[in-house]
Amino acid sequence: MTVVFAMLLDAVLGEPKWLWDRVPHPAVLMGQGISWLETRLNTGKDRRAKGILLIVLLVAAALVAGAVLSAFGPLVEIVIGAILIAQRSLADHVSDVARALRLSLGDGRIMVARIVGRDVKTLDQSGVARGAIESAAENLSDGVIAPVFWFALLGLPGLLAYKIINTADSMVGYKNDRYEEFGWASARLDDLVNWPAARLTAILIALVHLRPNAMGVAQRDAGLHRSPNAGWPEAAMASVLGISLSGPRSYDGTLRDEPYVNPEGRHSAGPDDIDASVTVLWKAWGLTLAFVALWGVIA
Repeated sequence: MTVVFAMLLDAVLGEPKWLWDRVPHPAVLMGQGISWLETRLNTGKDRRAKGILLIVLLVAAALVAGAVLSAFGPLVEIVIGAILIAQRSLADHVSDVARALRLSLGDGRIMVARIVGRDVKTLDQSGVARGAIESAAENLSDGVIAPVFWFALLGLPGLLAYKIINTADSMVGYKNDRYEEFGWASARLDDLVNWPAARLTAILIALVHLRPNAMGVAQRDAGLHRSPNAGWPEAAMASVLGISLSGPRSYDGTLRDEPYVNPEGRHSAGPDDIDASVTVLWKAWGLTLAFVALWGVIA
């Protein structure tokens, strides 16, 4: 039941600012370790091989750290698990966008810029809302369901290994001159470890809304997405909310003409749709909690 208590603790406390203003967040420590290794390995020739070495070292360190920390007992596992499961902070950040957008478009753009990587200066109300909802769907998968999945399956070592892979991908998994070769292994491994959770998230979204057609939309449209995994929860979320997601967006001033998922849905969206997506987040979280608790009883 360790995972259940970790999920509940995260839901109650989230990420207390007073704490992380005083001590470094584990994700920050992971990022510092990755940055330290990257500056030493990402040089010269054979960068793909060096990138493989990077992720092997990181995963090995995470597994060892998880095993050592687990020896201190379930209370330590619960606290670390709660820190690395991001349900409450995700729901809060997405809700902040809805509140800001109700004040003004400018406020909405400022707030959504904190959770999306696209250019926000030219976004209209629908663009801001869709950005927040897409972030909600994608981060439900890789910030909540995936950590819970690996925590339940492999304990604290599995959770830490997943988080270090996910963090490495966010730092070096880019297709540019500096990282395309070096970050290849981190990006591919991140795709692999997120594969189960992305599909599970789509199933959860469909189940909590009693909309089996949402899975059909996810199966049909997920492959249109630029990510091999994010299309699943985004398409399911789009279906249950009756809107279109993804589509054209701008990064660093360059427009990318990407296809919509659930293109038959509304292209207009607003704060109420963002609020509805947060409701989906909590319903999916609740169903996940029930499944994990049942697993704990059976196991």
